Amino acid sequence: MSHNNRRYSRELVDGPTKAPGRSMLRAVGFTDDDFKKPQIGIASTWATVTPCNMHIDKLAEAARVAADEAGGKALVFNTITISDGIANGYEGMKCSLVSREVIADSIETVAGCEALDGLVAIGGCDKNMPGCMIALSRLNRPSVFVYGGTIRPGKNRTDIISVFEAVGQYARGGMRLEELEDVERHAIPGPGSCGGMYTANTMASEIEAMGMSLPGSSAQDAISLQKLEDCRKASAAVVQLLNQDIKPSDIMTREAFENAITVVIALGGSTNAVLHLLAMANAMGVELRIDDFSKIGKRVPMLADLRPSGRYMMSELVEIGGILPLMKRLLDQGLLHGDCLTVTGKTLRENLADVEDYPADQDIICDFDQPIKADSHLRILRGNLAPEGSVAKITGKEGNRFTGSAKVYHSEPESYQAILDGEVVAGDVVVIRYEGPKGGPGMQEMLSPTSAIMGRGLGNDVALITDGRFSGGSHGFVVGHVAPEAAEGGPIALIENGDRITIDAVADEITVHVDDAELARRKANWTPPEPRYKRGALAKFAKLVGSASDGAVTDDFQY
Repeated sequence: MSHNNRRYSRELVDGPTKAPGRSMLRAVGFTDDDFKKPQIGIASTWATVTPCNMHIDKLAEAARVAADEAGGKALVFNTITISDGIANGYEGMKCSLVSREVIADSIETVAGCEALDGLVAIGGCDKNMPGCMIALSRLNRPSVFVYGGTIRPGKNRTDIISVFEAVGQYARGGMRLEELEDVERHAIPGPGSCGGMYTANTMASEIEAMGMSLPGSSAQDAISLQKLEDCRKASAAVVQLLNQDIKPSDIMTREAFENAITVVIALGGSTNAVLHLLAMANAMGVELRIDDFSKIGKRVPMLADLRPSGRYMMSELVEIGGILPLMKRLLDQGLLHGDCLTVTGKTLRENLADVEDYPADQDIICDFDQPIKADSHLRILRGNLAPEGSVAKITGKEGNRFTGSAKVYHSEPESYQAILDGEVVAGDVVVIRYEGPKGGPGMQEMLSPTSAIMGRGLGNDVALITDGRFSGGSHGFVVGHVAPEAAEGGPIALIENGDRITIDAVADEITVHVDDAELARRKANWTPPEPRYKRGALAKFAKLVGSASDGAVTDDFQY
């Protein structure tokens, strides 16, 4: 849909034949002068189903007022959100990844139908961000993404992961019920996205690094004057982008995606970054492959001591300057492409020119000569268990190699209960299958099982592999996105209890120690499972979705 300086809205408001449309727009507040202005869509993900998004109505209103003041005419519309934190461990979690597609489709649908000239998209929870970005890529109209902001810490620096892990502690007798209830009551103090370098903060950071958010947008508290100002500036920026005819395709280049990957690695970000960046690149037509994460990861160190594997929360990174000083350091080291255009209308290098470094006494972001890990924590593992690839998050604190005996489960709830009941013991490799994009369907996050493993004190003694995926809050020796998935007859479908499995995060290999002849015999006896859903959104998703190694997209995978 790329047209130089195109005003889509003119097609709906100019001339005598468009009187009916103008009549309807007058009812929502348009004046004669407003029909001459570019129409700016404010895509809001406000909802009270999750604290991540409960404040976004106020952010959307700030963006609306600012768009009008900047010379545009704003129109606010909503799209959906769901809550991973609430749905984890429950069948409804299968809808989480599906919501990414629903969000993208709904924004594209509204903007396409209403002939909006530019867009401000405001997202808070995990799937909001890639959903918004996929839509902005497809539409390719001047746009800015705004992050809803991070939550403040709960009592005793707790967050949502503290609650999940407290459940595991309670299950093993390490916590009294009243202590669990105290964590539950005080860990989530108000609005904002989950407080570590989990998926929401990871996605916000990579979008800023890519140039599609204003500088500083990813590192602001949800309830702050800075976040309101971010929304106001975003609307003004979209009007300016319209004047300059700068579109997402001018910003979201191959080099911009490389910048995003680099920042995710330096921050110790979520494995979901792999899934979503691949999907965003596909929507924009930028060639990005899963192995590109390995190539970039060889030269980029992990520098941020942030949760889940580290000590600090996003709000504490906000207090020392957010990610801009880190990006300046990466640029100075030659690890970022400084000439990439951004939504400011300036290059990344120009945006970072006057950024001050972190305070000398901070220890959240490490120096390059003393990194947390010298190369990437995101490992793309291949082998006879995952010939199309898999994604691990190995910081080195878990070790770099694990061999153990398979303990196989056919669903996330089945595995979770087994872990809580003490069925999983040291030396096990928990295998959770038939939870991939098609098989789940929807590729559930394994936050409940991984948190239960941690809570039971088995974090260093148990590994977990799955064709599903992980929450950004998961940590430990975990491998997800195993492809081909079990529902497609991938090798993960053929594993039996007791099989020896090795995960090697140095050689980047994942191996089941069963010979090819035996695997072939098992494959000959394997029967594809019946689809778990035959109607509705989950059934449609299962029919359309592709491999996790290509981003689990529902469009045809192409460049």
